[in-house]
Amino acid sequence: MAEKKNNTRLFAALDVGSFELSLKIFEISSKGIKQIDYLRHRLALGTDSYATRKISLAKMEELFKILQEFKDVMKQYHVRDYRAYGTSALRETDNTEILLDQIKNRSGIDLEILSNSEQRFLDYKAIAAIGDQFDAIIAKPTAIVDIGGGSIQLSLFDKGALVITQSLKLGVLRLHERILTIKPRTSQIEELMDEMIDGQLSVFKKMYLKDREIKNLIIMDDYLSGRFKAAVEGVGDDCIAGADAFLEFADGIMDKGNEEMADMLEISEESVPLLKISAGIMKRVARSFGADALWVPGATLCDGIAYEYAEQNKLMSASRDFEADILACAATISRRYMGSRKRSEALENIALTIFDGMKRVHGMGDRQRLILRLSAALHDCGKFINMTNVGECSYAIIMNTEMIGLSHLEREMLSCVVKFNHEAFEYYEDLSAHSDINEEAYLIVAKLTAILRIANALDKSHRQKIKNLKVSLKDDSLIINVDAGDDLLFEEERFVRRASFFEEVYGLRPVIRRI
Repeated sequence: MAEKKNNTRLFAALDVGSFELSLKIFEISSKGIKQIDYLRHRLALGTDSYATRKISLAKMEELFKILQEFKDVMKQYHVRDYRAYGTSALRETDNTEILLDQIKNRSGIDLEILSNSEQRFLDYKAIAAIGDQFDAIIAKPTAIVDIGGGSIQLSLFDKGALVITQSLKLGVLRLHERILTIKPRTSQIEELMDEMIDGQLSVFKKMYLKDREIKNLIIMDDYLSGRFKAAVEGVGDDCIAGADAFLEFADGIMDKGNEEMADMLEISEESVPLLKISAGIMKRVARSFGADALWVPGATLCDGIAYEYAEQNKLMSASRDFEADILACAATISRRYMGSRKRSEALENIALTIFDGMKRVHGMGDRQRLILRLSAALHDCGKFINMTNVGECSYAIIMNTEMIGLSHLEREMLSCVVKFNHEAFEYYEDLSAHSDINEEAYLIVAKLTAILRIANALDKSHRQKIKNLKVSLKDDSLIINVDAGDDLLFEEERFVRRASFFEEVYGLRPVIRRI
């Protein structure tokens, strides 16, 4: 079991989910990612946290025991690198930091909590890593239905691009607990689920689907996915089922007893109620969206964790341009709030030229460059709400809009850059008092805000006067050479007013020169 030499690396991914704990051992090389072991242990942490925002002592003790067993398995494989993540069950507790400290001390596992958008992005990467089949399916209008214990994530693809993603609190464990609280008769469960689910799906359709016709659903869940081929008639090795075949299965399972279902699918009887709820969610989404087919590839969060690890460590090349998906989502959000595409593109071009021209000064990388691009796309989305309070309204929109692929901290950084493009900059002591911005993030916010402010000044008339732009550093100045067909009186006046903050942040005086 020793770690292989050359370019092959052993890696472990741990998922502390709301329903179960999972450990996957992978062999990663330039040829791809190969799963070599998979351990699962049911522990419904979400049953506690969704109801009380705490996790009982008994379940915490069991959690420590399982994690220690997982750690022993990793030692047997001589795994050196691992990533361990907790999701909504731990994320929604009131004492998350205390729990993480206990886990570290009792099991030796360094566990991190994923935000919802980070978790769903890793799930998405797990599916996208499958490659050609994924690309072929999303060539038609497609929705990924990512079903978790606490919520589901609906992500829409149009013409191969991710255009919108939204989280709904319709998770399997959450619905299961509500059903247990209500105590309906068996004959009432279907109607009760209709009332719980259909209303939110109807609102989602009205707001986001509009005229789109969804042809395919890609399903990811922890309940039915593993038994999908056995459950639904006619499913082949491609794990694709016609919607009619799936609906026939889903309609029939509510009439079957838990013992019968457990025998049919070779699962534990206690898992059947959760499987039924997950299938019920899939059924209602399929009917509501009018989908033709469902693809259930069987990917898990652990697969996404391994893919991201391999990507970040340059062990394999990316199968998809995920940055483009994040930007496509931002463009969709901008359109929803009546943003101008031409204005955003002009602002992005100016901002990126400045960013790229002073790399040796600002010390920022690709991720910060992405945040700058997103800030250009969303720079004035708040005008949709209030024309005189653009910064604060933009901040509220971005902070309350799901942007898959961004961490909570990155989304807050983006929100602050956009806000301070319009309002007086808040220094660290004031900003940290009411946000999660740390010192490192604060400095990035200041640097990106300074760039966006002068880029915004150079197109303040919204007429895209600048045809060409070049940037150079000379002594204590940033020289911005511009080619403009029209006069820049308005822009130059605005530029002077905004240059002082740039000079404060970078110690450079920005200067406009006409070519």
